[in-house]
Amino acid sequence: MSGKDINVCERLTIFCEANSLIFAALQIMDKAKYFLFFLVLNFSIASSCQQPSAKQAPKKQEIVVTKTPDFNFAPLSPGDLAYYKNAVADYYEKHLKHTGFSGSILVAKNGQILFEDYQGLINLRTKEPITPSTSFHLASVSKTFTGMAILRLREQGRLSLEDPLEKYFPQIPYHGITVRMLLDHRSGLPNYLNFMDSFWNKKRKATNEDVLNFMIVHKPRLSNLPDRAFNYCNTNFMLLALILERITHIPYPQYMQDSVFTPLGLKNTYVFGIKDTASYRPTYIGNRPYPMDHLDCTYGDKNIYSTVTDLYKWDMALYQHTFVSKATLDLAFTPESNERRSMHNYGLAWHLYFNNGDTIVYHNGKWHGSNNVFMRLVQDDATIIILGNKANGNIYKMKGMASIFTGHVDENKLEE
Repeated sequence: MSGKDINVCERLTIFCEANSLIFAALQIMDKAKYFLFFLVLNFSIASSCQQPSAKQAPKKQEIVVTKTPDFNFAPLSPGDLAYYKNAVADYYEKHLKHTGFSGSILVAKNGQILFEDYQGLINLRTKEPITPSTSFHLASVSKTFTGMAILRLREQGRLSLEDPLEKYFPQIPYHGITVRMLLDHRSGLPNYLNFMDSFWNKKRKATNEDVLNFMIVHKPRLSNLPDRAFNYCNTNFMLLALILERITHIPYPQYMQDSVFTPLGLKNTYVFGIKDTASYRPTYIGNRPYPMDHLDCTYGDKNIYSTVTDLYKWDMALYQHTFVSKATLDLAFTPESNERRSMHNYGLAWHLYFNNGDTIVYHNGKWHGSNNVFMRLVQDDATIIILGNKANGNIYKMKGMASIFTGHVDENKLEE
C-alpha cells in the first residue's frame, strides 16, 4: 500500500471513530432511514479503506537477442547480377505470370534480391490488390518457424529432443514418442486433419487444446509404430506448438511475435487465431472463395501469415545464423529417414532433396487454395519464394527455375 493510501485510510479511521457519535445523533431519525443511511456510510468507508485492486498481471514476455551474423555472402559481379535478373524474369514470364497466378514472388542469390513481383487480388469481392505488404497464409511453410523455435529452446537448454510426449502431456495415450519424432515426422501419430474432420462438431472451430483433449479421450489409432517410418503428419507440429506453450508459459502466437518475428524484423508476419476470424482473408479455387472451417484456427503446423520480403529476411537469418547457430541448423538439415534410399528425405522441420551434389532445403505449403514455395538452393546460395492465394499447380513447377543457378535441368518434383 502506498503512502497516499495510508493517509486516506488514516483519515477514514478517524471518521469511523466518529461513527458512534453519528449513531447517537441519528437516534431521533426514523429507524428505517437511519438503517439505510448507516449502511451506505459504512459501505463507503469500508470500500475506501480496501487495498487497491491488483492490476492484471502483465503478459509474460521473453527478451530475445538475435545472434551476431557469422556468414558473409560473396558479392555478385555486375555482369552476374544482370544475367541472373534477366534469366529469372524471363523464366517467370514464361512459366507462371500468365497462368492465372495470384500472389507474390521473390528470388534472391548471394544475399541480393534479383527479382520480385506482385500479381492479382487479395480479395476478389473488394478488388483489393496484392502489394508487397500483403500477408499470405503460409500453410505448411509455417512448420519451418515452429521447428526452428523448438530447436532454439533446445539451444537454450529448455528441452531435449529425446523428451517423451508424456513429459508435456501426462494423459496422452501414446508412448515411445519423442520431440525429435515430432520434428522429423516419425512419430506415427494419426493426422488430426483426418480424425477431427470425421468426428468433430464442425460448427465449432477447434483449438490446439481441443485436438489434444480429443486425442486423450478418443485415442485415435496410430498410423504406425513410433520411429518405424517417415509419415508426414500435421499433428506433430500442432503438438510442438503446445510444447512451446508448456515450456514458455506464453501463448504460441504471442511467443512467435515477441521472440521470432519482431526480433528478426518480420513486420507483416503473424499467427492467425480465433481472435482474428473477423478479419479472415479467403483463398480461392478459381473465383470460388474458401469459407472458414472448423480446422482454420489450429496453429504450429500452419496458420502463420507472411510476405515474400519477410520470408527473405527469415532466409537471411538462417544463412547468417542470427536465430539459431550453424550447429543447430546443420542438425535440422541432416536427413532423419534413411530406411529407404531416395533423393527425398526430411530433417527436423525441413524437406531435403539431394541430386548429384545439389542440395535443396525447402518447405512447400498447401491449404484451402494457398500454394506456397520456400526453396533454398544450398550450394548456390539462392532462394526462391512464391506465395499464392489462388490454387495454381504451376507454382510448384517453379522448381525448374533452379536450373538458372545450378546450370542443369532437373525434372524431378519436390514434395508439395
